[in-house]
Amino acid sequence: GFWREVGVASDQNLALKSPKRVEGLFLTVSGSYLTVKIAYNNSGSCETEKIVGSEINVSGKFAFPGHREIQVLDTDYEGYAILKVSLLWQGREFYVVKYFTRSLEEDYHLGFWKFREMTADTGLYLAARHGRCAELLKQ
Repeated sequence: GFWREVGVASDQNLALKSPKRVEGLFLTVSGSYLTVKIAYNNSGSCETEKIVGSEINVSGKFAFPGHREIQVLDTDYEGYAILKVSLLWQGREFYVVKYFTRSLEEDYHLGFWKFREMTADTGLYLAARHGRCAELLKQ
């Protein structure tokens, strides 16, 4: 289903300054495969991308092409999800912790406090703006 990115935490400044900002995801699970349709804001233009990953040895952890992984850290399935997104770039592993809600408007405070607790030692935060690109996935 639909998820809107509300918050991002990372100890890597690079991860927060990307010109391609994720605004929303549409996730579809089929067996051990996870299809992710992503809506980006790329310097003001909306773009979408579809990638397919497969579940690996840990439940809730998926591997994607390009040395990328997504792990579900916490979710109530109805209102919020906290994901760890890892990628290998130039021989170094980078990761960000992302907070998502089902709603285009609401931030779902219970999940947001869990997100803040989990990322208290991370340091850098970015709260997502309400995005018109995420609305494309909701349709």
